[in-house]
Amino acid sequence: MFLCTYLLTVPYLAHKALRIFLAMLHLVFQSTFDSSLLDRFERSDDVVFLESAIYRLTKGNLLNDELDKIYQSKINLYVLTCDIETRGILRNELFIGVEAIAYSDLVRMTEKNRVIRTWT
Repeated sequence: MFLCTYLLTVPYLAHKALRIFLAMLHLVFQSTFDSSLLDRFERSDDVVFLESAIYRLTKGNLLNDELDKIYQSKINLYVLTCDIETRGILRNELFIGVEAIAYSDLVRMTEKNRVIRTWT
């Protein structure tokens, strides 16, 4: 009881404590983002890049060093198959560790993750 009361009085600590127990689903729509967005992802989070944001996940991108750190941290990176097909991007052009998924997989992720954050 004391811990809950204390965490409610200190919002930052409460956020960090909740992140220990809850994986988060991040939906990234931003096509122009930098490493500060990537720093917000935690181990075991599911991160789905949608629409034009998938361009930032191609090999040879300026963010490849940061993406490598994310890959090493066991953060799950995804793109929708329909998004890469629409934009003419081949799977082998994506950064290592980025998995192409179907829309039905995205629906399952929304059911699995209790916390969903959208980046637009």
